[in-house]
Amino acid sequence: MSNVALFAIIFSIAVIFFAWSCYSRFRLVLIGKADNRFNEIGKRIWNMLFFAFGQRKVVTRSYPFGLNHFIFFWCFLTLLIANTEFLLHGLFPEYISLSLLPLGLHYALAFIFDIVSLFALLAALVAIGRRLFFPPKYIDARTRDSFAVLGLVAILMIAFFGMHGSEIAHGLERAAPFMPVSNLVASMLLGLKLPLITLAYLVFGFWWVHALALLSFLDYLPYSKHIHILTSIPNCFFKNLEKVNTQPREEFKKDSVFGAGQVDRFRWKDLFDSYSCTECGRCSHNCPATNTDKPLNPRLVVHHIKVNLLHNGPLLEKKKKPTMPLIGSNDGQGTVSEGAIWSCTTCGACMEVCPVSIEHVPKIISLRRHLVEMEAKFPEELLSFFNNMETRSNWAADRNVKPFEKGKTEYLFYVGCAGSLNSRSKRNTMAVARILDAAGISWGILGKDEMCCGDSLRRLGNEFVFDRMARENIKQFQDSGIKKIITQCPHCYNTLKNDYRQYGANIEVFHHTTFINQLIKEDKLIVGKNLRLGKVVFHDSCYLGRYNAIYREPREIIETVTGQAPAEMGRHHDKSFCCGAGGGRMWIEENLGTRINLERVGEALKENPDTICVCCPYCMLMFEDGLRDKNASDKVKILELSEIVAGALKSDT
Repeated sequence: MSNVALFAIIFSIAVIFFAWSCYSRFRLVLIGKADNRFNEIGKRIWNMLFFAFGQRKVVTRSYPFGLNHFIFFWCFLTLLIANTEFLLHGLFPEYISLSLLPLGLHYALAFIFDIVSLFALLAALVAIGRRLFFPPKYIDARTRDSFAVLGLVAILMIAFFGMHGSEIAHGLERAAPFMPVSNLVASMLLGLKLPLITLAYLVFGFWWVHALALLSFLDYLPYSKHIHILTSIPNCFFKNLEKVNTQPREEFKKDSVFGAGQVDRFRWKDLFDSYSCTECGRCSHNCPATNTDKPLNPRLVVHHIKVNLLHNGPLLEKKKKPTMPLIGSNDGQGTVSEGAIWSCTTCGACMEVCPVSIEHVPKIISLRRHLVEMEAKFPEELLSFFNNMETRSNWAADRNVKPFEKGKTEYLFYVGCAGSLNSRSKRNTMAVARILDAAGISWGILGKDEMCCGDSLRRLGNEFVFDRMARENIKQFQDSGIKKIITQCPHCYNTLKNDYRQYGANIEVFHHTTFINQLIKEDKLIVGKNLRLGKVVFHDSCYLGRYNAIYREPREIIETVTGQAPAEMGRHHDKSFCCGAGGGRMWIEENLGTRINLERVGEALKENPDTICVCCPYCMLMFEDGLRDKNASDKVKILELSEIVAGALKSDT
């Protein structure tokens, strides 16, 4: 049997197996619920180019080894051309070959492939060395899967140089002057004074090593974490076109099933996400729960969904009962523990750093929805909280300020739960009121008629009550003629602005930081300069920053009233560390690991501040509690931004 015929048989078997493997895996994605990710194709193509091909979230100062992946990625794309030519040349040697191209193009490609192969080999060796000698704590570095793929890549590159070096030494490669690395290998072989027949055998041997390694790599991909090579680029195409700052709605019909109690209850994009995870561990590295020894590891949540899909997907396709639980009391392969589900603060840090646009938080909320709505299983502290929400508590019954008047008042000041109930947060509420009055703004409140926006309900998975509450709030806004709302709580802001939009609400929503900053810029609010607060350190609220990209305005206000920019903690802006209260965690005891607020307060104290500034009532309470626990409350002041501005009003200076 000829060499070509033998290769054709092996090639056909490998390609058929690869195609079957891809089909058997990717068809399982279709058991997920519908999700339109094919709209606005132009934007999606740009996202794919920017995040996938541009590796925008891979190469960052926080992760220097990201540069190695960037090199790997582009080497892979470049050598995809070389390896395609290699395979086709093996099948049709008389008709397909780089040597049949015009000389200039042949020489240019030979040079590029030679240099790129060297970079690919070095990148593989660096990756192997990192996993062996400098393993990051946030990933499983020394896995058989990783070393198998990196080893195959290294073998491919070594075989490439061995094959071309032997051809050059044999005098069979006319592009030899343009292949510096292969030329070096050839000179080493010539130094051994090998006979031509031996060189011919080396060419033959290295060719087959390269062919078998390449086909083995192809067939191994669908069964390894490196399936992301096939899915990460399209996953960036399918990424949400807006920030993931809300949750998908549920359909409330008779016999409706809420949340994800089994894997087919996720959206198809959630399932595709599970194939796209590179297991880089950046989500875990930035997760406040993981960093404080809670059961949650976002990377493993995504991994368990993939394992569960591969196990239960074929059964669910055939309408059979799944045999592996998606939710369990303890973590296991393919099963997410209840402890992990309830540890999430929904801070969004995982989604912010993910290089391939995986949406972790909606998956966790979907798991919570199932526990709450279908099984009534949730931390017992939430029972009274849910009951209070059901009875529509009057949050602002004791407020004695002007009510909103339809047709007369321009802005509704939506006070929110914390701003009405907590004595410390009421000071922030009064500060905002003074600022609005000083600027001559037409505003009012709903007082005893104000209901909770439902943020915690939705993030805790109680979608049924949230849905009812959202509808009632929107009707109240419409009946009262409310078109503009000012909030002091980022959670209220995000819910009214983003969640309520799913219900068709047509309301302008402003967080007081952006509103106040605009008043100052327009000279509608006159503040004194150089307010003496000492060294001010600023904390970015997750729901103000990562969820709504409000970073600049609060810093500008602080600089305006104090005369200097605020100091930054080690983690700030989109890398800010959560205070621990989001995702409804405000209402749940934190009994496992280190308390998240203590971790964040400790980070703030490293900057030796005189004042810590926040823009969220939840953050305010968590920081105050943390300062007390660290015996620093008498040394460091914690102020909400509105308090700082109110203290700088011209009439007060």
